[in-house]
Amino acid sequence: MNRLRDRNIAVTAVTKATLGSPEIVSAWLKAGVSGLGDSRIENIEALREAGIAASTTLIRSPMLSQAEKIVTLADLSLNTEVDVIRGLSTAAQKLDRNHGVVLMVELGDLREGIMPDLLIETVREVLALPNITFKGIGTNLACRSGVSPDETNMATLSALADDIDATFGPVVEAVSGGNSANLAWALSGAEIGRINDLRLGEALLLGVEPLHREPIPGLHTDAITLVSEVIESKRKPSQPWGEIAQSAFGEVHPANDQGDIVQSILALGRQDTDPEGLTPPPGIKVLGASSDHLVVDSTHYDVPLTVGSELSFQLNYSALLRAMTSPFISRVMTPLTVMPLSESEESSRA
Repeated sequence: MNRLRDRNIAVTAVTKATLGSPEIVSAWLKAGVSGLGDSRIENIEALREAGIAASTTLIRSPMLSQAEKIVTLADLSLNTEVDVIRGLSTAAQKLDRNHGVVLMVELGDLREGIMPDLLIETVREVLALPNITFKGIGTNLACRSGVSPDETNMATLSALADDIDATFGPVVEAVSGGNSANLAWALSGAEIGRINDLRLGEALLLGVEPLHREPIPGLHTDAITLVSEVIESKRKPSQPWGEIAQSAFGEVHPANDQGDIVQSILALGRQDTDPEGLTPPPGIKVLGASSDHLVVDSTHYDVPLTVGSELSFQLNYSALLRAMTSPFISRVMTPLTVMPLSESEESSRA
Protein backbone atom coordinates (compact mmCIF):
# COMPACT_ATOMS: atom_id res chain seq x y z
CA MET A 1 0.00 0.00 0.00
CA ASN A 2 2.80 2.37 0.95
CA ARG A 3 4.64 1.77 -2.32
CA LEU A 4 1.55 2.67 -4.33
CA ARG A 5 0.85 5.68 -2.12
CA ASP A 6 4.40 6.89 -2.79
CA ARG A 7 3.50 6.88 -6.49
CA ASN A 8 0.27 8.81 -5.82
CA ILE A 9 -1.89 5.80 -6.65
CA ALA A 10 -4.85 5.14 -4.38
CA VAL A 11 -6.26 1.64 -3.82
CA THR A 12 -9.91 0.71 -4.23
CA ALA A 13 -10.18 -2.61 -2.42
CA VAL A 14 -12.43 -5.07 -4.26
CA THR A 15 -14.66 -6.94 -1.85
CA LYS A 16 -16.54 -9.29 -4.20
CA ALA A 17 -14.50 -12.40 -3.35
CA THR A 18 -15.19 -11.83 0.35
CA LEU A 19 -18.97 -11.59 -0.14
CA GLY A 20 -18.80 -8.16 1.47
CA SER A 21 -17.10 -9.40 4.65
CA PRO A 22 -17.06 -6.52 7.19
CA GLU A 23 -14.15 -8.13 9.06
CA ILE A 24 -11.88 -8.19 6.02
CA VAL A 25 -13.06 -4.78 4.85
CA SER A 26 -12.32 -3.25 8.26
CA ALA A 27 -8.77 -4.61 8.10
CA TRP A 28 -8.30 -3.11 4.64
CA LEU A 29 -9.61 0.27 5.71
CA LYS A 30 -7.18 0.27 8.65
CA ALA A 31 -4.39 -0.52 6.18
CA GLY A 32 -5.22 2.62 4.23
CA VAL A 33 -7.32 1.73 1.19
CA SER A 34 -9.12 4.76 -0.19
CA GLY A 35 -12.45 3.07 -0.91
CA LEU A 36 -14.26 -0.17 -1.59
CA GLY A 37 -15.43 -1.71 -4.85
CA ASP A 38 -17.76 -4.59 -5.56
CA SER A 39 -19.43 -6.04 -8.64
CA ARG A 40 -22.68 -6.87 -6.81
CA ILE A 41 -24.85 -4.22 -5.25
CA GLU A 42 -26.04 -6.86 -2.77
CA ASN A 43 -22.54 -7.01 -1.28
CA ILE A 44 -22.42 -3.22 -0.99
CA GLU A 45 -25.79 -3.38 0.73
CA ALA A 46 -24.35 -5.89 3.21
CA LEU A 47 -21.46 -3.53 3.94
CA ARG A 48 -23.85 -0.65 4.57
CA GLU A 49 -25.96 -2.80 6.88
CA ALA A 50 -22.78 -3.70 8.78
CA GLY A 51 -22.10 -0.02 9.37
CA ILE A 52 -19.27 0.40 6.84
CA ALA A 53 -19.39 4.06 5.81
CA ALA A 54 -16.45 4.14 3.37
CA SER A 55 -16.86 5.30 -0.21
CA THR A 56 -18.19 2.46 -2.38
CA THR A 57 -17.99 1.85 -6.11
CA LEU A 58 -20.06 -0.61 -8.12
CA ILE A 59 -17.37 -1.99 -10.42
CA ARG A 60 -19.59 -3.98 -12.80
CA SER A 61 -21.64 -2.03 -15.34
CA PRO A 62 -24.95 -1.37 -13.55
CA MET A 63 -28.14 -3.19 -14.38
CA LEU A 64 -30.75 -0.65 -15.43
CA SER A 65 -33.32 -2.52 -13.34
CA GLN A 66 -31.29 -1.77 -10.19
CA ALA A 67 -30.78 1.96 -10.80
CA GLU A 68 -32.53 3.17 -7.66
CA LYS A 69 -30.78 0.64 -5.45
CA ILE A 70 -27.41 1.56 -6.93
CA VAL A 71 -27.92 5.28 -6.41
CA THR A 72 -29.07 4.63 -2.85
CA LEU A 73 -26.16 2.39 -1.81
CA ALA A 74 -23.14 3.16 -4.01
CA ASP A 75 -21.30 6.47 -4.25
CA LEU A 76 -19.93 5.72 -7.71
CA SER A 77 -20.34 3.21 -10.50
CA LEU A 78 -18.25 2.17 -13.51
CA ASN A 79 -20.28 2.65 -16.68
CA THR A 80 -20.21 2.10 -20.43
CA GLU A 81 -23.81 2.71 -21.56
CA VAL A 82 -25.35 6.18 -21.73
CA ASP A 83 -28.85 4.70 -21.48
CA VAL A 84 -27.91 3.21 -18.11
CA ILE A 85 -26.42 6.49 -16.91
CA ARG A 86 -29.66 8.22 -17.93
CA GLY A 87 -31.46 5.69 -15.73
CA LEU A 88 -29.10 6.47 -12.85
CA SER A 89 -29.77 10.18 -13.42
CA THR A 90 -33.54 9.64 -13.25
CA ALA A 91 -33.16 7.59 -10.06
CA ALA A 92 -30.84 10.17 -8.51
CA GLN A 93 -33.31 12.98 -9.23
CA LYS A 94 -36.13 10.96 -7.68
CA LEU A 95 -34.08 10.28 -4.56
CA ASP A 96 -32.59 13.80 -4.44
CA ARG A 97 -29.05 12.43 -4.55
CA ASN A 98 -25.95 12.83 -6.71
CA HIS A 99 -24.23 9.77 -8.16
CA GLY A 100 -20.64 9.60 -9.38
CA VAL A 101 -19.82 8.00 -12.71
CA VAL A 102 -16.52 6.68 -14.08
CA LEU A 103 -16.55 5.80 -17.78
CA MET A 104 -14.75 2.60 -18.70
CA VAL A 105 -12.69 2.62 -21.90
CA GLU A 106 -11.94 -0.40 -24.10
CA LEU A 107 -8.17 -0.80 -24.48
CA GLY A 108 -7.90 -4.26 -25.98
CA ASP A 109 -9.04 -6.91 -23.51
CA LEU A 110 -12.50 -6.91 -25.10
CA ARG A 111 -14.59 -7.05 -21.98
CA GLU A 112 -16.47 -3.85 -21.05
CA GLY A 113 -15.56 -0.42 -22.35
CA ILE A 114 -16.36 2.49 -24.65
CA MET A 115 -14.28 2.59 -27.82
CA PRO A 116 -11.74 5.44 -27.47
CA ASP A 117 -12.95 7.36 -30.53
CA LEU A 118 -16.44 7.61 -28.96
CA LEU A 119 -15.26 8.75 -25.54
CA ILE A 120 -15.44 12.53 -25.99
CA GLU A 121 -19.04 12.41 -27.23
CA THR A 122 -19.99 10.07 -24.38
CA VAL A 123 -18.47 12.44 -21.82
CA ARG A 124 -20.41 15.30 -23.39
CA GLU A 125 -23.68 13.43 -22.90
CA VAL A 126 -22.84 12.45 -19.32
CA LEU A 127 -21.89 15.99 -18.32
CA ALA A 128 -25.34 17.17 -19.40
CA LEU A 129 -27.23 14.75 -17.15
CA PRO A 130 -28.71 16.10 -13.90
CA ASN A 131 -27.66 14.60 -10.55
CA ILE A 132 -24.78 12.77 -12.22
CA THR A 133 -21.21 13.76 -11.37
CA PHE A 134 -18.63 12.75 -13.97
CA LYS A 135 -15.64 11.54 -11.96
CA GLY A 136 -13.24 10.24 -14.58
CA ILE A 137 -12.27 7.27 -16.70
CA GLY A 138 -10.91 3.79 -16.21
CA THR A 139 -10.13 0.57 -17.99
CA ASN A 140 -9.99 -3.14 -17.32
CA LEU A 141 -7.31 -5.47 -18.65
CA ALA A 142 -6.18 -9.09 -18.17
CA CYS A 143 -9.63 -10.41 -17.19
CA ARG A 144 -11.18 -11.78 -20.36
CA SER A 145 -8.35 -11.99 -22.88
CA GLY A 146 -5.25 -11.70 -20.70
CA VAL A 147 -4.06 -8.41 -22.24
CA SER A 148 -1.33 -7.13 -19.91
CA PRO A 149 -1.28 -3.58 -18.57
CA ASP A 150 1.88 -1.88 -19.82
CA GLU A 151 3.38 1.53 -20.54
CA THR A 152 1.62 1.74 -23.91
CA ASN A 153 -1.98 1.12 -22.86
CA MET A 154 -1.59 3.06 -19.62
CA ALA A 155 -0.15 6.02 -21.56
CA THR A 156 -3.16 5.79 -23.87
CA LEU A 157 -5.52 6.02 -20.88
CA SER A 158 -3.63 9.06 -19.56
CA ALA A 159 -3.76 10.71 -22.99
CA LEU A 160 -7.53 10.17 -23.14
CA ALA A 161 -7.86 11.91 -19.77
CA ASP A 162 -5.84 14.83 -21.15
CA ASP A 163 -8.09 14.99 -24.24
CA ILE A 164 -11.21 15.16 -22.05
CA ASP A 165 -9.78 17.97 -19.95
CA ALA A 166 -8.65 19.83 -23.06
CA THR A 167 -12.20 19.64 -24.41
CA PHE A 168 -14.30 20.29 -21.30
CA GLY A 169 -11.93 21.84 -18.79
CA PRO A 170 -10.47 20.05 -15.74
CA VAL A 171 -13.24 17.49 -15.19
CA VAL A 172 -11.22 14.26 -14.86
CA GLU A 173 -10.59 13.54 -11.20
CA ALA A 174 -10.02 9.77 -11.24
CA VAL A 175 -8.09 7.68 -13.74
CA SER A 176 -8.50 4.06 -12.69
CA GLY A 177 -5.82 2.03 -14.42
CA GLY A 178 -7.15 -1.45 -13.70
CA ASN A 179 -6.89 -4.33 -11.27
CA SER A 180 -4.27 -6.45 -9.50
CA ALA A 181 -2.73 -7.24 -12.89
CA ASN A 182 -1.49 -3.62 -12.96
CA LEU A 183 0.80 -4.05 -9.98
CA ALA A 184 3.91 -5.12 -11.88
CA TRP A 185 3.59 -2.06 -14.09
CA ALA A 186 2.68 0.30 -11.25
CA LEU A 187 5.64 -0.75 -9.10
CA SER A 188 8.16 -1.04 -11.94
CA GLY A 189 9.18 2.60 -11.84
CA ALA A 190 7.50 3.25 -15.18
CA GLU A 191 5.94 6.64 -15.86
CA ILE A 192 2.44 6.43 -14.39
CA GLY A 193 1.04 9.46 -16.20
CA ARG A 194 -2.39 10.31 -14.81
CA ILE A 195 -3.19 6.89 -13.34
CA ASN A 196 -4.17 7.55 -9.72
CA ASP A 197 -6.27 4.53 -8.74
CA LEU A 198 -6.11 0.74 -8.93
CA ARG A 199 -8.89 -1.71 -8.06
CA LEU A 200 -7.20 -4.52 -6.11
CA GLY A 201 -8.78 -7.78 -4.99
CA GLU A 202 -6.66 -10.84 -5.74
CA ALA A 203 -3.42 -9.15 -4.66
CA LEU A 204 -4.86 -8.16 -1.27
CA LEU A 205 -6.46 -11.53 -0.58
CA LEU A 206 -3.95 -14.02 -1.98
CA GLY A 207 -0.71 -12.04 -2.10
CA VAL A 208 -0.06 -12.79 -5.78
CA GLU A 209 -0.22 -10.85 -9.03
CA PRO A 210 -2.64 -12.28 -11.61
CA LEU A 211 -0.50 -12.19 -14.77
CA HIS A 212 1.83 -14.99 -13.72
CA ARG A 213 0.52 -15.78 -10.20
CA GLU A 214 3.87 -14.84 -8.71
CA PRO A 215 3.99 -13.93 -4.99
CA ILE A 216 4.17 -10.21 -4.23
CA PRO A 217 7.14 -9.39 -1.97
CA GLY A 218 6.01 -8.38 1.48
CA LEU A 219 2.59 -10.04 1.27
CA HIS A 220 1.42 -13.37 2.66
CA THR A 221 0.11 -16.00 0.23
CA ASP A 222 -1.47 -18.24 2.86
CA ALA A 223 -3.89 -15.91 4.62
CA ILE A 224 -6.83 -17.91 3.27
CA THR A 225 -7.13 -21.71 3.25
CA LEU A 226 -9.98 -24.04 2.37
CA VAL A 227 -10.52 -26.88 4.85
CA SER A 228 -12.58 -29.96 4.01
CA GLU A 229 -13.54 -33.11 5.89
CA VAL A 230 -12.71 -36.64 4.74
CA ILE A 231 -15.88 -38.70 4.20
CA GLU A 232 -14.27 -41.85 2.72
CA SER A 233 -10.76 -43.30 2.55
CA LYS A 234 -10.14 -46.70 0.97
CA ARG A 235 -7.60 -48.60 -1.09
CA LYS A 236 -8.95 -48.85 -4.63
CA PRO A 237 -7.72 -49.42 -8.18
CA SER A 238 -6.43 -46.27 -9.85
CA GLN A 239 -8.10 -47.18 -13.14
CA PRO A 240 -11.89 -47.43 -13.59
CA TRP A 241 -13.31 -50.51 -15.31
CA GLY A 242 -16.21 -51.07 -17.66
CA GLU A 243 -17.13 -49.17 -20.81
CA ILE A 244 -15.86 -45.60 -20.38
CA ALA A 245 -18.00 -42.65 -21.51
CA GLN A 246 -18.18 -39.02 -20.39
CA SER A 247 -18.43 -38.13 -16.72
CA ALA A 248 -21.20 -35.93 -15.29
CA PHE A 249 -19.17 -32.89 -16.34
CA GLY A 250 -18.24 -34.03 -19.84
CA GLU A 251 -14.80 -35.39 -18.99
CA VAL A 252 -13.27 -38.71 -20.05
CA HIS A 253 -11.09 -40.44 -17.46
CA PRO A 254 -7.52 -40.72 -18.83
CA ALA A 255 -5.86 -44.11 -19.02
CA ASN A 256 -3.23 -44.05 -16.26
CA ASP A 257 -3.15 -47.33 -14.38
CA GLN A 258 -0.89 -47.08 -11.33
CA GLY A 259 -2.23 -50.10 -9.53
CA ASP A 260 -3.99 -49.77 -6.21
CA ILE A 261 -3.88 -46.41 -4.43
CA VAL A 262 -5.32 -44.94 -1.26
CA GLN A 263 -8.27 -42.93 -2.57
CA SER A 264 -9.80 -40.40 -0.20
CA ILE A 265 -12.97 -38.40 -0.76
CA LEU A 266 -13.60 -34.97 0.74
CA ALA A 267 -16.96 -33.28 1.29
CA LEU A 268 -16.23 -30.66 -1.34
CA GLY A 269 -17.23 -30.41 -4.97
CA ARG A 270 -17.75 -28.22 -7.99
CA GLN A 271 -20.79 -26.69 -6.33
CA ASP A 272 -18.45 -25.32 -3.65
CA THR A 273 -15.24 -24.35 -5.43
CA ASP A 274 -13.12 -24.69 -8.56
CA PRO A 275 -11.26 -28.00 -8.13
CA GLU A 276 -8.64 -26.98 -10.70
CA GLY A 277 -7.82 -23.97 -8.54
CA LEU A 278 -6.90 -25.95 -5.42
CA THR A 279 -3.33 -26.63 -4.32
CA PRO A 280 -3.22 -29.63 -1.95
CA PRO A 281 -0.54 -30.24 0.66
CA PRO A 282 2.52 -32.27 -0.37
CA GLY A 283 1.72 -35.96 -0.80
CA ILE A 284 -1.86 -35.30 -1.95
CA LYS A 285 -2.92 -35.37 -5.60
CA VAL A 286 -6.33 -34.16 -6.75
CA LEU A 287 -7.77 -36.82 -9.07
CA GLY A 288 -11.12 -35.28 -9.93
CA ALA A 289 -14.37 -33.88 -8.67
CA SER A 290 -18.11 -34.21 -9.08
CA SER A 291 -20.78 -31.83 -7.78
CA ASP A 292 -20.23 -32.79 -4.14
CA HIS A 293 -17.11 -34.97 -3.97
CA LEU A 294 -13.42 -34.15 -4.31
CA VAL A 295 -11.39 -37.31 -4.98
CA VAL A 296 -7.70 -37.33 -4.05
CA ASP A 297 -4.84 -39.81 -4.05
CA SER A 298 -3.50 -39.83 -0.47
CA THR A 299 -1.15 -42.81 -0.88
CA HIS A 300 1.96 -40.74 -0.22
CA TYR A 301 0.56 -38.36 2.38
CA ASP A 302 2.59 -38.21 5.59
CA VAL A 303 -0.29 -39.44 7.78
CA PRO A 304 -3.19 -41.76 6.88
CA LEU A 305 -6.39 -39.86 6.13
CA THR A 306 -9.20 -41.21 8.25
CA VAL A 307 -12.91 -40.49 8.08
CA GLY A 308 -13.58 -37.26 9.97
CA SER A 309 -10.07 -35.87 9.54
CA GLU A 310 -9.52 -32.60 7.69
CA LEU A 311 -7.34 -31.51 4.81
CA SER A 312 -6.36 -27.91 3.97
CA PHE A 313 -5.91 -26.47 0.49
CA GLN A 314 -4.48 -23.25 -0.86
CA LEU A 315 -6.67 -21.54 -3.46
CA ASN A 316 -6.28 -19.50 -6.60
CA TYR A 317 -8.69 -16.64 -7.28
CA SER A 318 -11.19 -18.79 -9.16
CA ALA A 319 -11.40 -21.33 -6.31
CA LEU A 320 -11.54 -18.57 -3.71
CA LEU A 321 -14.34 -16.68 -5.44
CA ARG A 322 -16.51 -19.78 -5.75
CA ALA A 323 -15.81 -20.98 -2.20
CA MET A 324 -16.48 -17.63 -0.56
CA THR A 325 -19.80 -17.26 -2.34
CA SER A 326 -20.99 -20.84 -1.75
CA PRO A 327 -23.75 -21.15 0.90
CA PHE A 328 -22.29 -24.54 1.82
CA ILE A 329 -18.88 -23.22 2.89
CA SER A 330 -18.53 -21.75 6.38
CA ARG A 331 -16.32 -18.68 6.61
CA VAL A 332 -14.27 -18.58 9.82
CA MET A 333 -12.04 -15.64 10.72
CA THR A 334 -9.12 -16.50 13.00
CA PRO A 335 -6.41 -14.20 14.39
CA LEU A 336 -3.28 -14.47 12.28
CA THR A 337 0.12 -14.66 13.92
CA VAL A 338 2.18 -12.65 11.47
CA MET A 339 5.79 -13.76 11.13
CA PRO A 340 8.31 -10.94 10.88
CA LEU A 341 9.34 -10.09 7.34
CA SER A 342 12.93 -10.50 6.30
CA GLU A 343 14.98 -7.37 5.59
CA SER A 344 14.56 -7.90 1.83
CA GLU A 345 10.79 -8.34 2.19
CA GLU A 346 10.52 -5.32 4.47
CA SER A 347 12.37 -3.15 1.99
CA SER A 348 10.00 -4.16 -0.80
CA ARG A 349 6.80 -4.15 1.24
CA ALA A 350 3.74 -3.39 -0.91
